[in-house]
Amino acid sequence: PEEMEELFSGYPGALENTLEIADKVEFYKLERDIVLPVFPLPEGFENENDYLEHLTYEGAKKKYGEITPEIKERLDYELGVIRQMGFSGYFLIVQDFINAARKLGVIVGPGRGSAAGSAVAYAIGITNVDPIKYKLLFERFLNPERVTMPDIDVDFDDEGREKVLEYVVNKYGAD
Repeated sequence: PEEMEELFSGYPGALENTLEIADKVEFYKLERDIVLPVFPLPEGFENENDYLEHLTYEGAKKKYGEITPEIKERLDYELGVIRQMGFSGYFLIVQDFINAARKLGVIVGPGRGSAAGSAVAYAIGITNVDPIKYKLLFERFLNPERVTMPDIDVDFDDEGREKVLEYVVNKYGAD
């Protein structure tokens, strides 16, 4: 305080005004829960977790042929973390618009970033990189200590991007 008084001695009231302003500052918590659209479940599935598990194992059978104990352990572990963190719907929505993009003839990238470490993402077609084969870590992408939503980077060709956005808005709404 003495140093500030000396530095600002030529400005009467500067310190008092600064303190007055500081006292008026209100602190706000700007966090909010993640808001995602609801993924419409097909008949026969009770919740997003069950449907994601179904898609994962169906996709894994196609990608791997045989579900070895190593693959099953990895898929079950990832599905458990995804379920625990409440991101099953997120995975379902992303795989939905990626599959729609492919059906619309839009070129989709193979997947990049930490999402390539997810065997679930690979099995359901979000990425085309086998994380088990390349020994990629799922925990770089998603782990229970992470406080933010996982980031799935998706690349679409420039001409087809609008088709994908239109699909998403039509299915899930503009909000």
